[in-house]
Amino acid sequence: MKCERCSWAGDDEIYIRYHDEEWGVPTHDDRELFEMLVLESFQAGLSWITILKKRENFRKAFDGFDIEKVANYDDEKIEELRLNDGIIRHKGKIASAINNAQIFIEIQKEFGSFDEYIWGFTDGEIIKAEFLTESDLSKHISKDLKKRGMKFVGPTIIYSYLESIGIIDNHQENCFKY
Repeated sequence: MKCERCSWAGDDEIYIRYHDEEWGVPTHDDRELFEMLVLESFQAGLSWITILKKRENFRKAFDGFDIEKVANYDDEKIEELRLNDGIIRHKGKIASAINNAQIFIEIQKEFGSFDEYIWGFTDGEIIKAEFLTESDLSKHISKDLKKRGMKFVGPTIIYSYLESIGIIDNHQENCFKY
């Protein structure tokens, strides 16, 4: 019997694995929350499959998404990233990853963890199936993150981020994960 999935997962093994194992699964580990924030910001203007195919390269290039390390990248490391053809070499996105790591750390200090901050917007509740590209929630979080100084965190990116970390669960009704 064929397993029904959300239609976007298609037949690509990378998409299927991401859908089945990660997408919409509540995430509470700050390193994983940071990884997804960086990946979602790099995805802006590109397809998600492009990011997923380069994910392992991103992990290596960004030191396993070690927040402290990324926050302290210097000009030499930035140049190394700009020359790394295994990742997206967009200068602004690289700079935003470093900047956002610094803000991420500030949020951790203020709230105890980024997990407490991000899940606090819904009081720890999962929002079920909105099927949008942005929402009042993603607009609110985007505005707050921008006010704190983050970049590449517009409402559409944040909506996708909230889906990826399980705050918004948009599995279709016919999907086995619904």
